[in-house]
Amino acid sequence: MSSRDQMMRESSIASPRRLNIGCGDRPTEGWVNYDNSLSILLGQIPALPWLLGRLGVISRSQLSFMRLAAGGTIRYADTAKRIPEEDGSVDVIYCCHMLEHLSRSGARRFLLECRRVLRPAGAIRIVVPDIRMLVAEYLGIGDADRFVESLYLIPDEEEGLWSRLKCLIFGSRLHLWMYDAESLSSLMKSVGFRSPVSLPPGSTTIDLLEGIDLFERSEESLYVEAVRS
Repeated sequence: MSSRDQMMRESSIASPRRLNIGCGDRPTEGWVNYDNSLSILLGQIPALPWLLGRLGVISRSQLSFMRLAAGGTIRYADTAKRIPEEDGSVDVIYCCHMLEHLSRSGARRFLLECRRVLRPAGAIRIVVPDIRMLVAEYLGIGDADRFVESLYLIPDEEEGLWSRLKCLIFGSRLHLWMYDAESLSSLMKSVGFRSPVSLPPGSTTIDLLEGIDLFERSEESLYVEAVRS
């Protein structure tokens, strides 16, 4: 190994490149945070967040998100199409409650992008709603309306103009696909990840997850980690 290669390797170990993809309003310090919300771009237009707030188009929390994003804490990227990182340049990817908003084919393309940017043996942790947990809750309670609502698969037909505008700016809450641990692990293996493992909240097999909440949305989620082959 040349001295230059050794220096690059030591630099990567000292400063791992870690991505939080689909971070929403929860960017992680020390990570590169990506989200595809148009509010990230619109927030960079002077006075626009303030105007939308005054018009009542966005809530106080949404206004805070636009201001946070405008400060450069969150980068805009449509990661389902391309993650703006070089091949084999990333050590760890974290993705929480984003994959379910992609179609089946879109999720596959996204995971292929994750594999592309991860270095060999780089790791990924994905958190999604657990459809098995939701079904178990339905079978226990027997409330069909509550079950269907919890899936977020059906748009609200009574949405008005302002609601549609908010959806355009901040993204839709609709789910396009749902997973249990087995189906998500199978999808990850199909695109070239090895050794996917489903973990309980608070557990991890990855050494470089400083700053990540390992219990994030534990009341409704499953956690799968895998390694790039």
